[in-house]
Amino acid sequence: MNPLSLVVALMCLIALCQTEAIGLPSNQDFQTLPRKSQGSQASSTEAAQASVVMQIHPPLTEKCLLAAGSAGATTGGEMVAAEESTAKLAQQPGPVLKPGIQISPSSPEHSSPTAAAATAANAPTTTAPGATVPTTTVPAADSPAAAPTTTTAPATTATPPAKPSSGANPLAPEGEKRRGFDAPYDSVFPGTEFVGSAGTLPIGVPDGDPIYPAEKAIWKACPILKKLRIKIYGWVDPGANASTSRHSNIPLSYAVVPNRLEMDQAVIRLERVPDTVQTEHSDWGFRSSFVYGIDYRYTTAAGWYPASLELLSHNSLYGADPVELYGMWYTPKVAQGMVLKYGRYISPPDIEAQLSPDNYLYTHSVMFTYDNYTQTGILSTVKLSDQWVIQGGVHAGDDMAPWTRGAIPSGEGFIRWTSKRNKDSLYFGVNSFNNGHYRLAQYKGGVQGHDNLGQQNFTWSHKFNDRVHTATEAYYIYQINALQGGTVIDGPPKPVFTNVGPGKFLHGVSTSAGFVNYTNFKITNRDYITVRPIDYLLDPRGERTGFATTYASWTVGWCHRFSDLLCIRPEIRYERSLARHVTPYDDGTRQSQFTISADVIQRF
Repeated sequence: MNPLSLVVALMCLIALCQTEAIGLPSNQDFQTLPRKSQGSQASSTEAAQASVVMQIHPPLTEKCLLAAGSAGATTGGEMVAAEESTAKLAQQPGPVLKPGIQISPSSPEHSSPTAAAATAANAPTTTAPGATVPTTTVPAADSPAAAPTTTTAPATTATPPAKPSSGANPLAPEGEKRRGFDAPYDSVFPGTEFVGSAGTLPIGVPDGDPIYPAEKAIWKACPILKKLRIKIYGWVDPGANASTSRHSNIPLSYAVVPNRLEMDQAVIRLERVPDTVQTEHSDWGFRSSFVYGIDYRYTTAAGWYPASLELLSHNSLYGADPVELYGMWYTPKVAQGMVLKYGRYISPPDIEAQLSPDNYLYTHSVMFTYDNYTQTGILSTVKLSDQWVIQGGVHAGDDMAPWTRGAIPSGEGFIRWTSKRNKDSLYFGVNSFNNGHYRLAQYKGGVQGHDNLGQQNFTWSHKFNDRVHTATEAYYIYQINALQGGTVIDGPPKPVFTNVGPGKFLHGVSTSAGFVNYTNFKITNRDYITVRPIDYLLDPRGERTGFATTYASWTVGWCHRFSDLLCIRPEIRYERSLARHVTPYDDGTRQSQFTISADVIQRF
């Protein structure tokens, strides 16, 4: 059994075992409402149960009940006036879990103390038109207790239930409530959070993803998955470009094939998101993302199959890669919450990401193309406060599985700071730290080498307003006694990539540095424009790219969202080598390159 099959089998076993131990609630628990016959008086226990299960909108409950409490004993006319006022307030929409039932989080800490006290004294009940219902009023402090009175509810026309907001996940354990600052960015953008969540939701943020079609169909066929909040969904991302290059667009990524339509990535994902909003108990989760397409070339890690074999041994254009395969454990007992991630995960830093829906643009910056992509190890994320988050972990080296010969124990650590106004964020740290020596191995055919990057990152994000924000990133990378061109690909040369085999030996320390800026503009609720005015990669010895030069690119792109499931991202891009007579483009024949590209992301 290969390591991938073993890990997946263990995850499934853990999920089934923990299901029985945790005893997660079913949606049916929210569907049973207390009922009583017309004309009967509900007991105080039934009224309290009704107030908890129905969960009337907190601001509405507080306004109505405080008004009743301060009035003392009321006359019939006053009661009718109060009911009319209450009916107007009741039209204010609240969060919706199921059609017709307005709710708010049921935990006591989510209601104000005043509203909680008023609710205990005056438990709200549902009333059918024309029904007679006993109503208890709270006596004033200086008046005797008022006797229960009865009123007849006026006949009214039923109000259509409010609909959940687009993109809301009705299974999110805490609904729309967050524990911390509001999301800084608008939902039209690929992500609403600052850099630094390592590819998953920040601690204290509920799962707000829509319910995708495949997920809905699978849940219908297998309700236990819905009960466990286990999601199965994915996307396809074909793309095409028109390029001045004829054979290869590299170092542009990921659209490496010029003047053709290709499948960039088709992804299937299985995941469970831990509930980090609540602070009462631990919770678990996992994610498995399997990618197929030409993009696998950039996510491949030595030892993770089949991608490792398809790229490093065969230089195949298409391949498959388990780019994410990790478990998560959340505990609220460390600071304001800690998430432990273990397995193969996306490298924490970078404005950009490996998977298409998480990116502003179709193509990537040159600096992003040549840094670390994934790590296999353990990463701990701790929320100290709304402003401070720290991360620390150990892994087997950049883009290497622990069971490969080149693996080396490596450390990583990051800090994220967010301003009190939630306008700025700084994210910085060390992505990989060890002895820094390039990993070489001898075998019958020659030398097999793999990058062992020492890398430090710094990112500043700034929000100007709800429509405009920017993010700027810089990194510094070094290696000792490396091979020019980085990790060795032993497969035969292909038109899209001819720089195979071990490169020139570079004695001593080889360094590189990168700088990039993304500035993003919301145009409508379905459109945004991104400008990438800064993208530089300094590779003075050619250790990262195989060519000793400085690269620069400039890109403008537009994204239009037809729906939550479908978007298109056209862009224009120009790039060049700044060193004279150095020609890294089109298999080493051109100094510059111009492309017009577009991709389409269809979720399922």
